[in-house]
Amino acid sequence: MTVVVSDTTPLNYLILIELVEVLPRLFGSLLLPPAVLSEMQHSKAPLPVSAWAKNPPAWAQVRTPKTNLGLAIGRGESEAISLALEFTDSVLLVDDRKARTEAEQRGLTTIGTITILDLADDLGFLDFETALARLLSTNFHIESSLLEPVRVKIRARKSQAG
Repeated sequence: MTVVVSDTTPLNYLILIELVEVLPRLFGSLLLPPAVLSEMQHSKAPLPVSAWAKNPPAWAQVRTPKTNLGLAIGRGESEAISLALEFTDSVLLVDDRKARTEAEQRGLTTIGTITILDLADDLGFLDFETALARLLSTNFHIESSLLEPVRVKIRARKSQAG
């Protein structure tokens, strides 16, 4: 069974756009290192994010990594990568480009917020374009060169289905 470990950013944005409940529908449960919860409770964190982190649902299990690689990236990202590496079949939810590179160099599979929305759309849990509009109304940033291929794939999938 695949173990899913999350960094702060995907959770943050899914909470802000009120779609965090797609995570247990997609993955069953996920693991969060303590640093991720700590980042989500930072004084500058949006209120819905800090409220969620103070009382995470049962499907979001906090687990401390046995070792911390202490990578030159954010503490949450470093702990998330360290934790994901403890499992032979894991997926890391992470948006930060540098953290993705660090994780992939260590053989981890990574997916970000856009991929989560794509997977949820494919399974009929949400409409990608509606969710994307909500996401882009936050301070989420993605280069159009990264987003457009996903939109093309989704349009093709929907035109084949319809």
